[in-house]
Amino acid sequence: MKISDKIKKNSLVIAAMALTFGATAGNEDRVGTASATHLLVNPWTRSSALGDAGIASTRGLEATFTNIAGLAFTEKTQLKFNTTNWMGSAGVPFYSAGLAQRISDESVIAVSVQSMNFGDILITQVELPDGGIGTFSPRLNVVNLGYAKAFSSSIYAGINFKVISESISNMKGNGVAIDAGIRYVTGEQDQIKFGITLKNVGPTMRYKGDGFIQQASINETGNQASLDMRAAQNELPSCLGLGASYDFNFNESSKLIANFGYTANSFFYDQFRVGADYAMTTEKVAFNLRAGYVYEKNLLSVENRSNALVGPTAGFSVDALAGKNKNALGLEYAVRFAGVFGLIHTFGVSINLK
Repeated sequence: MKISDKIKKNSLVIAAMALTFGATAGNEDRVGTASATHLLVNPWTRSSALGDAGIASTRGLEATFTNIAGLAFTEKTQLKFNTTNWMGSAGVPFYSAGLAQRISDESVIAVSVQSMNFGDILITQVELPDGGIGTFSPRLNVVNLGYAKAFSSSIYAGINFKVISESISNMKGNGVAIDAGIRYVTGEQDQIKFGITLKNVGPTMRYKGDGFIQQASINETGNQASLDMRAAQNELPSCLGLGASYDFNFNESSKLIANFGYTANSFFYDQFRVGADYAMTTEKVAFNLRAGYVYEKNLLSVENRSNALVGPTAGFSVDALAGKNKNALGLEYAVRFAGVFGLIHTFGVSINLK
């Protein structure tokens, strides 16, 4: 079978999966019943400033979240370090770091890690509601291993493997998930792009630990028995993303990328996304100004909103060429409006080595 025939076949398979997924997505009755919902949080600065609308345009390491196929556009080596004050006033640090490396003319691999740190929390019991018996530090960690390949000058595809770890003082859960994505590029200047991605597909997560063991009296004599309760198995927050983008090339030093996206969620309302990325470049400096907007059902109803990550987003980045090899050092910032939680700020540094 020719490569082109394989690509067409795989594209039809993913399209069929998308149609099947769309038939059950956006189920508002399942809100709050998924495990590891932090997988839906974008840890990266530039793509979150677009409201995650860059499903068809995001490149490099940030594409491991938005659409893994975009990883194939990494030039050579890219490193990123981002930090976020998760949920604004909640004050939860959210860290992310990663490395993308081109290994051939067609292929790129990437490794990244995300971690939420909730600080020290008092351990309490029914008999000791005020604590006094120590503290614990909840943890949420995700390790990603991604691979993307250019099959032609128009078709790119990738796959991302995730290992999920969650823990509190006496319970923990682990899981695995897979993302897959395709991007199609066309136009005389490659200015038209389409993308499709299926994210967070994997087996159910189950939690275990001493927290599920309860002491109970079995008769009037007061004899105690340990009861080990079984935890329910919960599905991962799988979702389907569809996107398109168009590059308005004004001249050699400026352009505007218009992004459109749609996310079909299994456990939340479906979302519509728009984003704009305006770029101005000189011989040594590139400046990008970004903005986005995420819409979902009941967005304007404070009582009925089910998601804080909706509404407007914005951000900017500055990349300067340094050294003999003209490696790019970038500083980046994004802000997301999280309703009653306030503003979510994300700061980052990116390094692109040639």
